[in-house]
Amino acid sequence: MAAAVVTPFSSTARNRKAGPPPALPAGRDERYAAGKALRQRVPREKHGEWTLPRQRRDPVELVIESSKGRIPELIPIRYGRMMVSPFTFYRGTANIMAADLASTPVTGFHAQLCGDAHLLNFGGFATPERRLVLDINDFDETLPGPWEWDLKRLAASFVFAGRSNGFSAADQREAALTCVRSYREHMAEYADMPVLEIWYARLELSDLLAAGHDKAARGRLKKRIKKAQARNVLEHEFPKLAEAHGGRYLIKDAPPLIYHHPYLKLANSRENLEHGLARYGESLPAARKILLNRYQLMDFALKVVGVGSVGTVCAVALMMAADDDPLFLQIKEAGPSVLETYLEKSTYANHGQRVVVGQHLMQAASDVFLGWTQGQAGRHFYVRQLRDMKIKPLVEIFNPSTMFDYAMLCGWTLARAHARSGDPAMIAGYMGKSDVFDKAMATFSKLYADQAEQDHADFKSAIREGRIEVQNED
Repeated sequence: MAAAVVTPFSSTARNRKAGPPPALPAGRDERYAAGKALRQRVPREKHGEWTLPRQRRDPVELVIESSKGRIPELIPIRYGRMMVSPFTFYRGTANIMAADLASTPVTGFHAQLCGDAHLLNFGGFATPERRLVLDINDFDETLPGPWEWDLKRLAASFVFAGRSNGFSAADQREAALTCVRSYREHMAEYADMPVLEIWYARLELSDLLAAGHDKAARGRLKKRIKKAQARNVLEHEFPKLAEAHGGRYLIKDAPPLIYHHPYLKLANSRENLEHGLARYGESLPAARKILLNRYQLMDFALKVVGVGSVGTVCAVALMMAADDDPLFLQIKEAGPSVLETYLEKSTYANHGQRVVVGQHLMQAASDVFLGWTQGQAGRHFYVRQLRDMKIKPLVEIFNPSTMFDYAMLCGWTLARAHARSGDPAMIAGYMGKSDVFDKAMATFSKLYADQAEQDHADFKSAIREGRIEVQNED
């Protein structure tokens, strides 16, 4: 008689001593109730409190500390950008807010955090399917942590944006309220969805036009979407960023924002740069690695970006598959997340990998060239395409109505991002259906914006006293 075929899934393959199969995971209602029960330990109103932590470190010292390891000649540019306004200071000091948030109440359950979720780190970009979506677009500080931290940083940024635009105190508060309300209501919707449906969810810009209440703003967005969809690297980015020189193409110098730094010149560092690109290729899936291998490295230049990233090693690589087939890659240095001082350290040895994994966890769709590498000097980097149909929010021209619409979209986007890795039912159960949590967060946002304004004033005093050197770019 032939022997019975035993597979890993057949009953005869089971170890009788292994015990019964695991129980079904807790249902949505049970998890919602567990989140709601946490209000007894951490009342929702507690999130509205802000007091200076005991022995709070000097914010100016924290700014100076965050400049360690950056390119020395770029540090004054970073400080010059931070000096412009309390809002630009806030954008460049995620480390200060991380230190402050460590003293605030939390529920105790985590999601993958952006770590720097202010409103200018959201925007439009193209998916691999060439659809324009709205999503978070900066993950330098990403790390698992308390979901409340991202939401507090986002809501407070709307207070700052309102102040920068001259809005009334009531409109500043309404912007923060709208952001948190949207997060709460959409998290409740994600709590009812199957897990896969959450992962498939995305916010397409073409679908979001109907959400706008301001006709002029809708018209501007339509034009920007049409313009972005019409742009391509060969016709638009290539002539701006590169030029023919001696029978080859090179990246144009435009100091101090983009230029050939001595340490990044192919003539001096070709072996190091090509080694880094080879390691980057190993981080890509096999099919993407074949795609990358169609291109050859032509040039490399330093690029100054953002506020918080100024002074870190950020570069642009010009790749060519043919004389009329360019690809621009952006290579950004990745150090430890500012959250790691107050949470568990990253599980990834390479901080570029930490950024890439966090981005994949939070974004609905990510760049096909997203990967990581390490330089011979030990620096960590992540890599992505440069300017792939990007649309930045024109926050400086928003009126209150447009700001409220954008706050709703950012709150929605953050809820979707957190629901992918966190437990939406528990988070929704904790926040509930009333506006108690919304009001508390809006109160915190106002109080923390006041605090950050005082920190900015201290920063400007340090400049006047000569503690800090700045360089204006005008």
